[in-house]
This record gives sequence, structure tokens and C-alpha cells, in this order.
Amino acid sequence: MSPKIRADVLRMTPYVPGKPIDEVKRELGLTDVVKLASNENPLGPSPRAVEAVRQAASQLHLYPDASGHALKEAVANRFGLPMNQVVLGNGSDELIHLLGLVYLEPGDNIVTGSPSFVRYDAAAGLSGAEHRRVPLDAEWRHDLGRMLEACDDHTKLVFIANPHNPTGTVLAHAEVAEFCRQLPASAMLVLDEAYFEFGQDVDDPVRSVDLLKSGANVSVLRTFSKAYGLAGIRIGFGLVPADLADAMDRAREPFNVNSLAQSAAIAALGDSEFLHQSVESNKAGILRIENQMAEWGFPTVPSRANFICIDVKRPGQDVFQELLKLGVIVRSGGPLGMPGHIRVSIGTSEEIEVFLRAFAQVVLGAGV
Repeated sequence: MSPKIRADVLRMTPYVPGKPIDEVKRELGLTDVVKLASNENPLGPSPRAVEAVRQAASQLHLYPDASGHALKEAVANRFGLPMNQVVLGNGSDELIHLLGLVYLEPGDNIVTGSPSFVRYDAAAGLSGAEHRRVPLDAEWRHDLGRMLEACDDHTKLVFIANPHNPTGTVLAHAEVAEFCRQLPASAMLVLDEAYFEFGQDVDDPVRSVDLLKSGANVSVLRTFSKAYGLAGIRIGFGLVPADLADAMDRAREPFNVNSLAQSAAIAALGDSEFLHQSVESNKAGILRIENQMAEWGFPTVPSRANFICIDVKRPGQDVFQELLKLGVIVRSGGPLGMPGHIRVSIGTSEEIEVFLRAFAQVVLGAGV
């Protein structure tokens, strides 16, 4: 008889990524497949990051800088913060895990919107804490009033993804600042800004770093996976109060960020031209899909991320499966808490046209 596995681990929902292209080709016997499921950068990685990885590869026999000094320094300089307020992670997913590890105990709770990113639930579950889920409002935005009502003196972490994952909606700075002001003193507001770079062309964008600098209980999570195109190398960072940074450094694995990731991230952070291209390409892709769906009569959720959710007026899983047969991988809204939707990552202009033709064939029964 083997040792008993913890019940709270078995209750956790595992993360299910978008289907890999090679898997779809094998399963369906297809040669041409377009993947618009994992919110990856269709332009690829920053060219500067690629060159930095090439140069760093000759040092693979050496352990990475465990402190991540050079990358922390670059991030700190970018945001005008001291280095002791910067933490690095193997993707921002690891930082979410570390927040749960350093803060949560049985009897504590976290508060999130619902639907939300699955790793918030893991942070609570692994620590024996309660996860309080507050439904999004009718416009698929965080319902901040109800989230406040869900908080109490045992609330340790409040996660707000802005832009929201999986809907792409955004909050205004005034809303978030007032919400932060009203939170219990026991709670840390975690602003998960994985899609931050895509969400700045709005009125009153959230100035998260300003909130942190004001002394509020705020932590900011960012990633290099999306706008910077480094999803495959796993690198994220947090901007947090100094005492929290110290605690997270104590709890993290040694050498948690590899040397290639550190080099790539430093280079990508300085590649403003590539970042601009990524953001502008994404804007054009969002607009193309929004306009076409409006013409066909399918509502979309206003998105300031690198994906868009479409109300397909039927089970999203059915549309997902039919698109898959045509070699187009999207995400069914069902596992994301949006069963009548599909979520489509913004690809290249060519990939978007492939998707639109397939969508028309599946949903409209016609070509474009």
C-alpha cells in the first residue's frame, strides 16, 4: 500500500494548456494547423533575446546567478524601484505559488473573480486555505463591490488579473485605487498584469507601480511570456514590498530562474521596437476579429489582452471541436467558465484569416 496523497491536492483542478500543434496533426492526420489557443506572441521572440540566448549558451555548464542580480537591476531601473522590491520567477505562475506559500495557512482565505486563472486556486489549495470566488459582472469585469463583501479579517490574498484572464476586460485606476483603500489591512492585493502591455490604450489605465510606491498593500506580477514572446523560456517578475520579496526569496527553489531566461529577459526588456510591434500587431488583430464578428452577429467581449472571447450562441466546446477538425486550435470557453464562448488568441494576419474562414464554415455553414 502506497502513502496516502493529500486530499486537498486531489481536489485541485490541473491546468490544461492549449493542444499542441504536433498532437493535433497526429490525431487528425492534418498537415496544416494554426494554433490560436495559448496567447503566444505570433511575432515570435524578441530578436535581441534570441541573440542573448545564443551568447549565453556557451556558459550552460555553469549555474545561473541565483540572485538574478543583473535582471533585477534592469527591472528595478525600469520601474524606479529599489532592487529589494523585485522578485524573479520561473514564469509568473511560480510567483503566484510563492505568494500562497509565504502567506496562506489553514483558516485563511483568498478572494478572486470567477472565472479566473486556475493557478490562484492552486495557491489556496496547496496551503489549505479557502478560495472565495466572486462572479464577474454582466460585462465580464471584476465585481469589486462584491469582492470587498467577500473579504474578512482572514483574507490574505486578493487576486485581480488586469487585463482579466480569461475575458480580457480591464479596470480603471480610480476603481482599483479605491478598492485597494477599502481592503482589510490583513489582505495583500495582487495585480496580475500578465497582459499589461496590451491594455494601456484605455482611459485611466491602472498605475499599479504607483500604488506600490504609495505604500499600499499591493504586489504586481508581470511576465515576459506574452508581449515579449518568451513563453518557452519561463520568466516572470514581481514588484512587491521589500519584506515580501525577502520572504519569497527564502521560499523559492535555488536557481529557480535559469541563465538563458535571465539573459533573454534583460535583452527583451530593452527591445522597445519589438514590444511596440507586438502591441500594434495585436491591436490590428483584435479589430479585425471584432469587426468581422459584429458583421456576422456574434458578440465579443471587449479585450485589452492578446486574445478575444466570442459568444458563439451554442456550446463553445462544439465549435472548438469542429474548428479542430479544420486544423484551427482555439480554446473552448467551458473550462474557462464561459461555456457559450470560444477564446481565440491573436495570431498573424494570415492566421486570423484562416480562423475566420474556418469559423464561417463551422458556424455559418459558408466560406468567407
